[in-house]
Amino acid sequence: MSTFMPKPGDITRKWYVLDAAGKPMGRVAAQAATLLRGKHKPLFVPHVDCGDFVIIINAAQTVLTGKKLEQKKYQRHTGYIGHLKTTGYNTLMKTRPDFAVQLAVKGMLPDTTLGRKALTRLHIYAGGEHNQQAQQPETWEL
Repeated sequence: MSTFMPKPGDITRKWYVLDAAGKPMGRVAAQAATLLRGKHKPLFVPHVDCGDFVIIINAAQTVLTGKKLEQKKYQRHTGYIGHLKTTGYNTLMKTRPDFAVQLAVKGMLPDTTLGRKALTRLHIYAGGEHNQQAQQPETWEL
């Protein structure tokens, strides 16, 4: 049996809108990562970029289950000795909820050029409005 190789003309990209209001952040991020990779398509192959565009709205209303809101930390390093910056997710969700959701989606994508390319097709908005009405995105139910 031969390996299926989709041609560039076979790959079509759609736009999907995910409403994250009241849903767990991990479930929203997992569904977004699946759509970004193209795993929901019948012509999916792991070595070809065949994913779709994803718009996540209402990122500020996502829910962190358990005690993650108080206990989970985001850490980054500035590059200087001893400059490890730590931010709690309760502060991160108040100030930059779109970045918190982006971190969750990025963690579910592969650490390859395909994963980095897929992350460029992700658009996250803290509120309920988005700027991609011209692309006629479809609503994807979680």
